[in-house]
Parts: sequence; structure tokens; C-alpha cells
Amino acid sequence: MIKHHLIKNITIGIIALCSFSACAQEHKKNEDLLQVNHSILLHTVLLNNQKAEVPVDSLGKKNIAAVSLGYAYKTEFDSLLNKYAKITSFSAETYPATAELYKLEDDLKYFNTLIIAIPDNEVNNPRYMNFIHAVAKNKEVIIALFGDGSSLPKFDHLTAPIVWSEDKSAAAALLVPQLIFGGIPAGNLLTTSYSGKYLKGSGFHTAVTRLKYTLPEDAGVNASDLKAIDDITAEAIRAKAAPGMVVLVAKDGKVIFNKAYGNHTYDGAADKITDIFDLASITKITATTPMVMRLVEEKKLNLDTNIGAYIAMARSTAMNNISVKEVMLHQAGFIPYIPFHDGVRETDHSSDSSAAFPTKVADGYYIRKDYFKDVMWPKMLNAPIRTRGKYVYSDISMYVMKDIVEHISSEPLNEYVAENFYTPLGMQTAGFLPRNRFSREQIIPTENDTYFRKTLLVGYVHDQGAALVGGVSGHAGLFASSNDMAIMYQMLLNKGTYGGEQYFKPQTVETFTARQSTVSRRGLGFDRWDPDLTKKYPSATASPQTYGHTGYTGTAVWVDPSRGLIYIFLSNRVNPGVTDKLVKMGIRSRIQDVINKAIDKGVSPTK
Repeated sequence: MIKHHLIKNITIGIIALCSFSACAQEHKKNEDLLQVNHSILLHTVLLNNQKAEVPVDSLGKKNIAAVSLGYAYKTEFDSLLNKYAKITSFSAETYPATAELYKLEDDLKYFNTLIIAIPDNEVNNPRYMNFIHAVAKNKEVIIALFGDGSSLPKFDHLTAPIVWSEDKSAAAALLVPQLIFGGIPAGNLLTTSYSGKYLKGSGFHTAVTRLKYTLPEDAGVNASDLKAIDDITAEAIRAKAAPGMVVLVAKDGKVIFNKAYGNHTYDGAADKITDIFDLASITKITATTPMVMRLVEEKKLNLDTNIGAYIAMARSTAMNNISVKEVMLHQAGFIPYIPFHDGVRETDHSSDSSAAFPTKVADGYYIRKDYFKDVMWPKMLNAPIRTRGKYVYSDISMYVMKDIVEHISSEPLNEYVAENFYTPLGMQTAGFLPRNRFSREQIIPTENDTYFRKTLLVGYVHDQGAALVGGVSGHAGLFASSNDMAIMYQMLLNKGTYGGEQYFKPQTVETFTARQSTVSRRGLGFDRWDPDLTKKYPSATASPQTYGHTGYTGTAVWVDPSRGLIYIFLSNRVNPGVTDKLVKMGIRSRIQDVINKAIDKGVSPTK
């Protein structure tokens, strides 16, 4: 059995994923922990997987519950499951001590997939075994069995997949969920026959289909080489560049660093890695551009076609003949920005909602009906086209793209991306209008807006224009956690596949993320590495393959295919008011350089 102090460190290392920074600085200790994990996985076998139910797929069609049947490490087990999909937790111990678990069965009525954790010492409990056989009749069930293999014959009559780990420690509880969801491959066979069904040589192989959650050394990075991230974030918070931030690093499909720093506000609750941030302009490449990519693949949208072909209201304006590609490259000639909030009159808004004022902009602020159609959209449609063919970054581009894709799909942007991307990918927080789905406490505040909405913005989009259209816009309005961002960008780094499903063809991802402009560094929707090396953008060490975007609220996501890297930085630098210190101090770029140098220096990955 594993030594207790090692188990404790593994628990800290994987659950908090760099709330373990004190131990992660010690390269040798991390390598020891990885050897422990390796040993556990050598004695973990996937059985009964004839129907390929493991790794779990088709998340958009599943409502998953995790059920503990006397399992001591339920918290650790469920925490890892929740990195892959929304899991509702149940524990048999919380139910009345009756002969059968009928009440638990009843509570699971609306769940079609159950992941049941049970230790070997509970397989002789008829209450638990009767429950397993009862629910397995009409639900998809996956058993996680921990302990001695002599308990396997108790499952001889079960056809559901079993992930059996000989180890019963907390460390095993953190690894088995990753095997169930495809973060870790299955490949071991039984070395002993336990019954006529579970014979020596039994076992199934699976491939990696999702992110793995591990330590830097597992991806060939020395954890101590990432220590400077702690120092740079501390410097940023001391200088009041932002009250808090979250950094995530994924390398070769493995999340090797995910740490929260600081607080929601300078006197608020501590940041957590699960907190939800206003992504600002990252919306452009995480919502609007993926929808464009899908419609282009389906041949419903042609990048060389003019705006007027898709938007009737544009046909009598200067926008009419501009191509969709020019819009995606920010070369359409649109003016950079229209300060719509400056034009709001007293009669345009109300402190209460009503039929006349239906659109919520913030707490206690509702804009009048059809304000976008009557005021904002005409201003954009009739704005002067002054710089066509030149690169001028403009938010109007993504207002236009949102209108185009909604006309083509006949579906609102927020509903389309949730249905086609976020839900099937297992992204639980990503989406617009987070206050409709999450508590204030889970959402990082942005500005204490003293000039427009007169309130602290919590879960309502910071961007004024996006706020005036009700929080769903093509250029801003998306919120997400760092883990959800990692999932989305791993799918793109995989060139369109994740979790066993294909979201895009490889060529589509390559086309949109590659440089497509002759006058700027831009891809289609995506920002990219700048060939002007004096700009050091997005960082001095970024490779020419790097693509991603930044956000006004203090966010960034950069993907570097040459390093197998995803770098995510989330902050609220606009709290309590807008400051440019984050930019002037080069915080995002400096952290990116630390990561790149650590990867380039490297260590041999632990086997």
C-alpha cells in the first residue's frame, strides 16, 4: 500500500493542481509522485468494455451521477470527474439504513449514466450489490472498484464496464476518473484468473481522448522552472495591476499547472481555479469564430461572399459589398469603436424590468425594447467605411459576424455554441449570461462602474455595447473558467477532435488559425504571433505558429502547436477601475516567456 504522506501530496498535487506549488518546486518529489501513480496504473484494469462505453463519450446526451457505495475517497474521486463533465454526487451513506436503497434509486430517476465507486470491503453488502444490479437494468453504469481482485467474482453477472484498481488510496481515486473519461489510457490485463468470467489476460485498451491532470514532470517540464509564475503574479497584485488571476498551462494534452492568485476584489474572497471570468474579446475566438468555422464547413457560409448577401439591412449601406473574409480579418474599413453608452438617454433605461424595458444590462438597469434595432444597429450599418483593405481592429466586425451566423443558422449565438460546442465538450461554466446559471460568489467581479451602470459588475458583461444588447454579443459577453478554456483550446490544438468526437476538420482549424492577411499578422478571427520581433507579441519567445487572443478585462489564451502548449491567463484588471498596469508591466507576456523557457529547457518525461 502507498505511504500516507505520498498519498496526501498526490491529492494536493492533482486536485488543486498547483495549489501544490510548495511541493511542485521540488522536482525529485514530483518524480516520486509520478512513479507512485505509474505503479497504481500498472495495477488498474478495464473490464467488460465490449460496448466501448469507456472512455465516456457523447456528453451532450448524458446526465451523469457519481454514486459512492461506502467509498472513503468520494471527494477526491468526484472532484476529478467534475473536470470532465457536470457530475451530480450521491452517497449511499446519507440514505436511511433500510434493507434496500429504493430512495437513492428514486433520486437517480433523471440520470441516464451512473459512475459507481465501491471498495472491495463493500462487495459483500447485499444492499449495495442489489442496488447496482437494479440500476444497471435501465441505465448506463460504470463501476469503479478499488481493492483486492478477489472481489471481482461478485460482478460476474454484470455486463457494465468495470475499472478495477488494486490500490485503495486517495491517489487511485484521482487516477481512475481520468481513465473513465479518457485522460489516461487503459491498457493493462489481469495477471490472475479470479473467476470464469474474469480470466488471466482479460482487459481492454483505450486511447487518450481528453485532457490529463498531472504534474509538470509528466510532460517533460521541471516544476521549479515554473516558480517564476508565482513571483510575477505576486508582483502584479502588489502593484494593483489586478486583484486576482488564474493561470493554466497544458502541455501535450496534460494540464500541468493551474493556480489561482489573489482575490475577487482587493478586499474580497480568494480566487479559485474554478472561478468564472469575463473573457471580453476572447469571445470572438471562443464563440463567434467557431460558429463561423462550423457554417463554413457545412458550406452554408462563404467567406468570399459579401455582407449584403446575408444581411438584408446592409444592402443599402456602404457595408453591402464588403466580403465576410475582410470582416474576419479586421480589414473591412469599420471604425474601431462606437461608444454606444454615451448616447443612452434617461428615457432609454429603467431601474425595473417591464415589457417596455425588457433587456437587463446590470443589476437595477434595464434598457428599452428594441434599443439595439432602433439605435445601435443603424449606427453600425451607416458608420463610415474609411480604411478598407487596411488592418484596423474593430468590435463592429463581430457584431456583423454575429448577425450573419444567426441569419444563416436561425439560432441565437449563445444557444448555438452551447449546443454544438460547450455542452458536448464538457465545458460546464462557458457561456453567456452566467448569472442565469451560477451564483455571484462563483463569478469574478469586473469594474465598479461609476459612470454608466452605477454598480459593481458581477456576472454582467463589462463591455458597454455588449451589455446594451443584453449580454450576448459577437465581440464580448462570454464567461468561463480556466478549465473550460483548456478543453476548448485542446480541441483546437488537436485540430478539431476531443473526447472521441470531431468538431472540425483539421483543414478548417489550420485555415482559420494560420496567417491569412497580407497586411497584418491576423488569422480568420484569431490573433497571432507578430512577425515584427520588436513588438514581442504575444511574448518574446512565442513561436511563429502561436495563435489566440487577448481580452480587455485582463485575459489571454495562446496556443503554440510547436510546443504542444495551451497558456491561459484570466484576471479582472478592470477592478475596481480600469488600469493599464497589467499591460505596461507585461504580466501576461512575461508569464508566457517563463512557460516557453521551461518547456524548451525540459526534462525527460517520467514513464
